[in-house]
Amino acid sequence: MDWFSDLDDSTSGFAATLTRWYEHHKRDLPWRHTRDPYSIWLSEVILQQTRVAQGRPYYERFLAAYPTVQSMAGADERDLLRLWQGLGYYSRARNMHKTAQYVAEQRDGRFPETYAGLLKLPGIGPYTAAAIASFAFKEKVAVVDGNVYRVLARIFGIDEDITTTGARKTFSELANRLIQASDNPATYNQAIMEFGAIQCTPVSPDCLICPFQQRCRAFLTGRQRMLPVKSKKTAVRERFFNYIVIRQGDRIALKERTGKDIWQHLYDFCLIETEEPMEAFRELPEGKVLNWVLQEGILRGLSDERTHILSHQKIRARFWLVEVPEDRKVELPDGLTFCKPSDTERLPKPILIADYLKSLPF
Repeated sequence: MDWFSDLDDSTSGFAATLTRWYEHHKRDLPWRHTRDPYSIWLSEVILQQTRVAQGRPYYERFLAAYPTVQSMAGADERDLLRLWQGLGYYSRARNMHKTAQYVAEQRDGRFPETYAGLLKLPGIGPYTAAAIASFAFKEKVAVVDGNVYRVLARIFGIDEDITTTGARKTFSELANRLIQASDNPATYNQAIMEFGAIQCTPVSPDCLICPFQQRCRAFLTGRQRMLPVKSKKTAVRERFFNYIVIRQGDRIALKERTGKDIWQHLYDFCLIETEEPMEAFRELPEGKVLNWVLQEGILRGLSDERTHILSHQKIRARFWLVEVPEDRKVELPDGLTFCKPSDTERLPKPILIADYLKSLPF
């Protein structure tokens, strides 16, 4: 369908109305006070992972640790992952590190000043490129994220499935048409994302005081809950993790995850994954690890089940605490290393592991 053929005058004044709303309702956020492309890039990468309230402390910690792209490029990946801990999608942190190294080493620390140039950087897609180009360099190129999809779908009555390539093209073309009427593309892009975040929200949008109420097709037809259209999510895979937590004195045995699975290059405990939950230690599959524990350690306790939700996976984990006498010299199972508390704290870990460690009595 050609959504642009009957837009009539519904686009008239859209940018101006949105900008006026923004000037009265915008939140005071640190990345809105800079035109530094590095700081803007950093904020956008973090905010793709979480909401503003949770993302702001991460942004501030990253800037304090790595104030320039060169400093991030020279960082130890483990330290960077440790700062990222809790945001999830750790591959994005690794890609962020690679992008910083590329900009520092191949471009002398300078980001390209155009949308087209930014797209050529490794790890930077259309959304991030548009954000940097408009916020840092005032280029009239529209950002299109979940907030923008929602605002445009409702106001202009677009019922294409936003997960499809055709719909992404439709929304991108409309967004870029609308931004052309703005005198300040940086303000316009911030405004439409802010409008989606605090006014035209996914659930219970504040339609009664919306400046677009009388021309919002979703409001006029009662379709706020139906738009935007999005196909059903991929089924969630359920996994059962049985962690063997080996402790000797104040040292904990950890290992780096090196396979092509979740949490690559993060640290966790000895893991036995099963197809169903295990209630007793001897129900665990027999193997070298189980035999080692029975010979060298003393089972001290079993945690309650802890659930950790990822995008397409649900982890149900239990922790079996095993104590090894301090006077015993042992050779740990493959891949495990005893770590002192300071090392345990410093190493990057999934939040599931970090939270369990906080609960351990020492």
